[in-house]
Amino acid sequence: MINNTRLRTAVALAVAAASSQALANGVAVNEQSASSMGTGFAGRSSSAQDASTVFGNPAGMSKIERTQISGGFAVVDAQTDISNVQSAAPGTNDGDMVPFTAIPFGYYVKPLSEKWHFGLGVYVPFGVISDYEDSFQGRYHGLESEVQVVTVQPTISYRINERTSVGIGPTINHIEGTLTRDVLTPAGDGNVDIQGDDVAYGFNVGVLADLTERLALGLTYHSKVDYSLEGETELSNFPIPVNGEYNATLDVTTPESIDLSLTYEHNDDWTLYAGATWTRWSQFDQLQIENPDAQAPFDNVQEGLDWSDTVSYAIGAAYQVTPTVVLRTGLAFDPSPTNDDDRTVRIPVSDRTVFSLGAGWEATPDLMVDVAYAYLHEDEGGVSYSGSPSSPAYSADYNNSAHGLAAQVTYSY
Repeated sequence: MINNTRLRTAVALAVAAASSQALANGVAVNEQSASSMGTGFAGRSSSAQDASTVFGNPAGMSKIERTQISGGFAVVDAQTDISNVQSAAPGTNDGDMVPFTAIPFGYYVKPLSEKWHFGLGVYVPFGVISDYEDSFQGRYHGLESEVQVVTVQPTISYRINERTSVGIGPTINHIEGTLTRDVLTPAGDGNVDIQGDDVAYGFNVGVLADLTERLALGLTYHSKVDYSLEGETELSNFPIPVNGEYNATLDVTTPESIDLSLTYEHNDDWTLYAGATWTRWSQFDQLQIENPDAQAPFDNVQEGLDWSDTVSYAIGAAYQVTPTVVLRTGLAFDPSPTNDDDRTVRIPVSDRTVFSLGAGWEATPDLMVDVAYAYLHEDEGGVSYSGSPSSPAYSADYNNSAHGLAAQVTYSY
């Protein structure tokens, strides 16, 4: 009983670390910039609009002429409708499992010379927050999930010539998570509460090239990050010999991605953006779980997830209304890495379409204010669990949507 429960909760922690209820699918959280959100994140690696290029493309820092500080936050309000539920377990299916969520970000860029720039970014690249009601019918497969990665990225860029720049920065990533679920026992529901964290390292690298005076090409690589989480599994409301706290460790890798973008300045008023992002979700094909105190076969277990690589696309446009006001819009298509066979109640995501609007206001020559709104629509997706004596079968259809708002202030000096 202890070993099986610890195995299941360790797998749940790793899987939840790979999910997101924000405006990007799978692991990715897109909310690192309000100016980029306005165009649906199209052109993120080819347009250095402000210091948030530290994340979008480190090479873009070469286009920032003065020291710049940029920061803000995004909020996400998600809604979920659960229907066509089939389960032998009693309970409810309210669907309101995603709390109102705020995602902060901040950046700093300083020119060191005509060729060299230094930058620093703090942002949230991955995360999930979901919290079902205690009586949720699928509570034996997941109740609360709160996993977040916070990244600090010191960065340098170098201008090779008038048309080409490169940039690179290591990433210091801290992951922490809390998950809960119930386990059915002869005496009723036992409660499982797990926590784990780790610090791991990766890097971002980018190239930015002005192909012509009006057309820019950007390419950014965000590396994978290998985590070895250490945590505790707390079991309560089980028979007395089972209750207690137990160590659990597991390895999980957040996937690498490549972003290719184009920015075209059609004229003094219109700028067009396009981009595609490949994400190697197949990194989640298998998880390695170690339970050092457990007896075989639970001391070293491999668990399959069967996620697939994806390519997302985005197009966007910006219109310069006045010398100090710009309006933006964008449309993104973001496929899900999972499907009806592998989708879970912790990660009930499907193919997504995101429409966005944004605006920028140059309040003074030194101060820029950006705001953005995005609406996310998700195709219907099903979850299905065959069940076991401790986890009754559960299947349902999920319909998800979300509204996102972002605000950002950029100061140059």
